[in-house]
Amino acid sequence: MASTVLIANITIADSMKASIVGDVLLENGKIKEVGPTINKEADIRIDATDKGWIVVPGFIDVHIHGASGFDVMDGTVEALNGLAHALPREGTTSFLATTMTQTEENIETALENASHFTADETQAEMIGIHLEGPFISPIRAGAQPIEHIVSPSVSLFKKWQTLSGNRIKLVTLAPEMDDGLAFIEEVTKEGVIASLGHSDATVELVGEAVAAGARHITHLYNQMSPFHHREPGVVGAALIEDDLSVEIIADLIHSHPKAVEVAYRQKKASGIILITDAMRAKGLAPGLYDLGGQDVVVTDEDARLEDGTLAGSILTMEDAAKNMKAVTDCTLSELVAMTSANAAKQLGLTNKGKIEGGKDADLTIIDEAWTVQMTICRGNISYTKEDLL
Repeated sequence: MASTVLIANITIADSMKASIVGDVLLENGKIKEVGPTINKEADIRIDATDKGWIVVPGFIDVHIHGASGFDVMDGTVEALNGLAHALPREGTTSFLATTMTQTEENIETALENASHFTADETQAEMIGIHLEGPFISPIRAGAQPIEHIVSPSVSLFKKWQTLSGNRIKLVTLAPEMDDGLAFIEEVTKEGVIASLGHSDATVELVGEAVAAGARHITHLYNQMSPFHHREPGVVGAALIEDDLSVEIIADLIHSHPKAVEVAYRQKKASGIILITDAMRAKGLAPGLYDLGGQDVVVTDEDARLEDGTLAGSILTMEDAAKNMKAVTDCTLSELVAMTSANAAKQLGLTNKGKIEGGKDADLTIIDEAWTVQMTICRGNISYTKEDLL
């Protein structure tokens, strides 16, 4: 692998400041220097002169189950390797391996498998685990198997956290389930993000959950009590609670474009984290696939259980960003926030989400239409759209 990479004459985008045209020098997996002109030799030089390219922090997907035929719940090193290998094609450089409601045995197999996994230098980095379920509401189960849902259990979570090698960073739960609020308090003390999702909670209960430490919403609008003018539900609370960041699946299928626009106007770009919630069929041909032991019918547009229930997505982070731009006309810096910087901040990752000296060299090079041209994972070129060098 190349030890030094110089990206020259490129627009450099950040979520907190105006874009500039300049150079970025990468060395040994880190961003060594950023400036107007860097006159240094490098093993690889990427010249963006007159190409209209933009370099942004690598995308971070905090909610993804699978892609390219692989699923986190497969519980194999092959599955995590396959997922980590596939994601740079869409500009993703880091991800939370996301589990789902299943038997304790199956969840534990997946967690133990993830505890030992380290991506290689050219793959997207698995930065932790998102435990989605089984501590959710059967009323809002969606594609999560109802028969395996259980009430939040601190003792069970601690067992699973140990099995995972302390890699669980985010856990989705329904606060109205027995011991839900106490669970939120405990996991928050442990430094884990409590996310409200698959929940039928009232707006008042969501307020109590926030007071207990909750600070995240799993796929806003989907599988949660909807907004009503006499009971605003989880959706209403999510839109007005400043302490809650919200995930959005911006495939414009899980949520109407106007609903996405409402979230953008209310939460602002600083409160939104774009995710894919993708399942194993992403990147593959339409057909019949598996999700947690359930048959999923996948078309060119979506993935659904046989009864029509949406079962994750086949969305890429690249398309999520494009769709968000089309719906909201958001700025470049706002897209950087929603695809990377906000997730890094939420997860406490001080080494990611920005293009500045000392940060991890996780970068995505896009064109003006937000089409991914190149992805760099920890200083290594992991994907190129064509022969760009």
